[in-house]
Amino acid sequence: MERLVLGTAQLGINYGIANKTGQPDFTTAESIVKTAWKSGICEFDTASCYGTSEQILGKVLSSLGISNEVRIISKFHPDLDHLNQEDMKQALETTLSHLKVSRLYCAMIHREEFLDQWDSGLYDILRKFQQSGLIQHIGASVYSPAKAVEALETEGIDIVQLPTNILDRRFEKANVFDLAEHKKKELYIRSIFLQGLLLLQPDTVPPYLEEARHPLETLHRLSKDAGLTVTELCIGYIKHAFPKSKLVVGVETPSQVRKNFEYWHTPWPWGLEHDIQNIFTDINEHMLNPSLWLEGVA
Repeated sequence: MERLVLGTAQLGINYGIANKTGQPDFTTAESIVKTAWKSGICEFDTASCYGTSEQILGKVLSSLGISNEVRIISKFHPDLDHLNQEDMKQALETTLSHLKVSRLYCAMIHREEFLDQWDSGLYDILRKFQQSGLIQHIGASVYSPAKAVEALETEGIDIVQLPTNILDRRFEKANVFDLAEHKKKELYIRSIFLQGLLLLQPDTVPPYLEEARHPLETLHRLSKDAGLTVTELCIGYIKHAFPKSKLVVGVETPSQVRKNFEYWHTPWPWGLEHDIQNIFTDINEHMLNPSLWLEGVA
């Protein structure tokens, strides 16, 4: 389970197109984290713009007495002036206070455009935080293959978080995974369910994502033929196609944590990941990028 990371956006906001339960109450949040910990998950991903996620995660970890045993990744709020050292330091201290820890395992820039400020002072600021022991690693959350490559080639960045899933070939085609191995940097894969879109029935997709209907129908046929659920396919594909990467998986209930643990250990048909890559070769980027979903919708 060392490759699984619990995403905690759902603890602080209503997150995901397939979210049916909304933001959990504190008791449920505590049960989610406790179940993840007991399942062997020791890394947690959050961000300052995920509503109250940091505060809730910090309170839960403290109540469970495991604050000093876990690894926490958080991201600076994108509205911050990333070249203002005092603002950045105050934001980091606020994050640490929320999480009730003295150090982050990794502090990330939350948007790839901040890479443009790296040599203008941003790296110097983050390196000072690292040297002072407030953060262990520096990371970047990106959305595009080009910026993933740029981040991997950037001095000082240890960890890159990117979105990919069973339908998405963009980062593979850009050789991002090979480059990460060559550079000896860690990749964390998020959005393996494409914010829940991949878990919807094809006939329930919203009108503005009508283009998703056909790929989802193909995915469901593949699920039936392979004798695996769609969730098992989504998790198993990332696990086997990218064996050196970690997976950030968000949940809404403790039972989903337990099910994901079971799915992680589901037997995987030999070579299925290669079949998947041949089946889903050229999915429209509009479907793969949630930030584009509502463009043109009144």
